[in-house]
Amino acid sequence: MATFLYKIGRLTFRRRRLVALVWVALLALAGFGAASASTATSSSFSIPGTEAQKAFDLLEERFPGGSADGATARVVFKAPDGQKVTDAGNKAEVGKIVAELKSGSDQIASVADPFKANAVSENGSTAYISVSYEVSSMELTDGTREALEDAGEAARSSGMTVEIGGDALQVMPHTGATEVIGIAVAAVVLVITFGSLIAAGLPLLTALVGVGIGVSLITALANVLDLGSTTSTLAMMIGLAVGIDYALFIVSRYRAELAEGREREEAAGRAVGTAGSAVVFAGLTVVIALVGLAVVNIPMLTKMGAAAAGTVAIAVLIALTLVPALLGFAGKRVMGRKARKAAEAENKPDAKPNMGTRWARFVLRKPVWVLLAGVIGLGVIAVPAASLEMGLPDDGSQPKSTTQRQAYDLLSDGFGPGFNGPLLVVVDTKGSADGKTAVDRVSQEIEGIGHVAAVTPATFNKAGDAATITVIPEDRPSSVQTEDVVHAIRDAGADVRSETGAVVLVTGATAMNIDFSEKMNDALLPYLALVVGLAFLLLMVVFRSLLVPLKAALGFLLSVVAALGAVVAVFQWGWLGSLFGVEQTGPIMSMMPIFMVGVVFGLAMDYEVFLVTRMREAYVHGETPGQAVVTGFRHGARVVSAAAVIMIAVFAGFIGSSESMIKMIGFSLAIAVFFDAFVVRMAIVPAVLALLGERAWWLPRRLDRVLPNVDVEGEGLRANLADGGPAGGERELSRV
Repeated sequence: MATFLYKIGRLTFRRRRLVALVWVALLALAGFGAASASTATSSSFSIPGTEAQKAFDLLEERFPGGSADGATARVVFKAPDGQKVTDAGNKAEVGKIVAELKSGSDQIASVADPFKANAVSENGSTAYISVSYEVSSMELTDGTREALEDAGEAARSSGMTVEIGGDALQVMPHTGATEVIGIAVAAVVLVITFGSLIAAGLPLLTALVGVGIGVSLITALANVLDLGSTTSTLAMMIGLAVGIDYALFIVSRYRAELAEGREREEAAGRAVGTAGSAVVFAGLTVVIALVGLAVVNIPMLTKMGAAAAGTVAIAVLIALTLVPALLGFAGKRVMGRKARKAAEAENKPDAKPNMGTRWARFVLRKPVWVLLAGVIGLGVIAVPAASLEMGLPDDGSQPKSTTQRQAYDLLSDGFGPGFNGPLLVVVDTKGSADGKTAVDRVSQEIEGIGHVAAVTPATFNKAGDAATITVIPEDRPSSVQTEDVVHAIRDAGADVRSETGAVVLVTGATAMNIDFSEKMNDALLPYLALVVGLAFLLLMVVFRSLLVPLKAALGFLLSVVAALGAVVAVFQWGWLGSLFGVEQTGPIMSMMPIFMVGVVFGLAMDYEVFLVTRMREAYVHGETPGQAVVTGFRHGARVVSAAAVIMIAVFAGFIGSSESMIKMIGFSLAIAVFFDAFVVRMAIVPAVLALLGERAWWLPRRLDRVLPNVDVEGEGLRANLADGGPAGGERELSRV
C-alpha cells in the first residue's frame, strides 16, 4: 500500500493544477445540487420491531386521515390569581383563540375546544387547546407557526398567562458563535505547531473543502433519502475534525521529509506513502464505527452514521490527493524560517530532546506508576456512569425561559405531571368475537393499574375493528413509574389477548421513548462487539501484533466509560452545568452513548495508528522496543497532541448549539477525545508497551503467514526506492 500511495502522492503533486481543478469542480457541483434541491422535511422517526411502532402503523392503517405523524401543539392558559378560565370574560377569550387557530392555517387538522374536550383543570385555573396538524413539524410554514405564536396575544393582554408546547414550534438547530471559536482555536494551534501560516492554513482549507462537499451532498439528497435535520450538523462536526487531522499528519510528514534534504516531489510521495497509509487505516476504523451503527436497526441512526462516514471518506481522499497538490503550490513556504531552523537543529546528533522525547523517557522509567495513575484517574471519573439513565428529551428538558418549558410546567401544576406524556393504547379487535367487550375489559384492566391518573373512554374507528384509549399516568413522562405503567399495560394486554383475541398495543411519544431507550440498551453490546472486533482485526493487520490491538481496544473502553461518567455528572447530575449551558438536567439522550461509542472508537484508533505506526516503523528498522517508543514520541507526540487539541476545539464548538442532542454529543466527543488522546494514548499506551517489551510485537507464525502485508510503515517502499533510486521512483510514477 505504501508504494501505491507513494505513486499517488507524486502524481498529484506533479498534476496539481488538474487535481485542484477537479476538487473545485466537485465542490461547485455539490453546492449547486444543495442550492437547487427542494427543502428537506423532517426525517421520519421509526423504530422497527417495537410495539410502539406496530401500534403507530396500525393507527395509520385503521384511522386514515388521522394525521398520526402530524405535528401537535398545546396552547395552555392560566387565569390570573383569584379568577378561573371558566369566568365569562376568560372563556370568551379562549373561544376567540379557538376560532383564530381554526382559520389561521390550511395545515390544521383539528382544534379541540377545551370546554368541550374536558381540558379544564379541577380548580378551573388552567385549560389547554389541543391543536393537530396534517403535516410534520418541519413541514409547517412560517405563516402557520406565526399564527400559533400569535394566538395567545389577545389573552395575554387581558391578564391570562398563555404558553405553547408541543413539537409544532420545533425549528432547525443552530450552533452559535462557539463553532466559529472552535475553528479559530484550531487555526491558532496549527500556526503554533507549524510556525508557518501557509502550513497552518492548508489543513483548514482542505478540511473545509471536504466538509463543504459532504454537507452539500447531504443537503442535496436530504429530501430523497429522508435525512434528519441533525444529520448535516453531525457530519460537519466529524468531517471537520478528521479532515483537519488527516491533512495535518500529511503536511507534518512532508515537512519532515523536506528537513531530511529530499526534493519536494519526492517528499510529497514519501509523505503520502507513509503518513497516508496511516490516514487510510485510521479513516477505515472511523468508517467501520459509523457504518456499524446500522446494527441498531433504527433508520434515522443508520442514515446519520452513513452520512458522517461518507464525509470521513471524502476527508481521506482529499488528504491523499488535494493536500499533496496544494503542497506543490505552496513551495518551500510550507516551511517557515523558524521551522527550518528548528528542523535542522532537531536532526543534529547532539540536538536537545523535545518534549515528546522527554515524556517518553519518563514513562519508560516509571511505567507502573504512569499506568496506575492513568487507569485509576479514568476509573474515578467513570464512577458516575453507573448511574446512567437514558431517555429522549421532551419539553420538560427545555430551558426554563422557553414557552415550551413554561407550558409543560403549567400543565403539570394544573393537571398533573402525566398530562405532558399521555399514553395511547390501540386495541385491534379484528380477531375478537366481541370487540366492544374486549375494549371494555382493556379499560378496566388499565384502571386497576397503579400510578394511572385517568383513562378516557374508548374511541372506535369507522369499521369498528380498532379502538384507541388515552391513558394519563400520574408521573412525568421520563419517570420510572411511567415506564412501569407502560410495561404493566402490555402485560395486562397479553392476558386480554389470550382470553379475547384482541391485540393491545401501547404507543405515543412516551412509549416510543421507552422502546427507543430499551432498543439502544439492547444494541450496545452487539454493536461494541462488532466494531471492536472488526477494528481489532484491522489493527492486527496494520501492526502485525496481537497485544497492541488488544491494548488499543481496552484503552478505548476505559476512555469511553470515563467520558460517559463525565456526561452523567454534567447533564444528569448538573455538576458544572452552568459552565456548559445546561439549564435543565435529566436523563441522557438514548442515542448519545452508542453514537459516542461509534465516533470516539474511530477517532481513538486514529491516534493509535498515527502514534504507534511510528513506533512500529522504528522497531522494524532495528531499534529496541524502548528506543522505538521514544522515536515514536519524538516524531509523533507534538503532532498527535496538536491534532487532539484541534479535534477537542471543533467538538467543543458545538456545545453552544440550541439542540440538546448536538450540545450533549459535542461535549461527550470533546471530553472523550481528551481522555483518549492525553491519558490513554500519551500515557497508558507507552507504559504498557514499556512493560511488554518485545512481546508487544509478537504474532504467531501461522497468523503472520495468513495476514496480508499492507506495509503501513513503508518498509517495502524504502526497499523499492533503494533498489531503483530516484529513477526507479520515476518509472513507478509513469506506470500510474
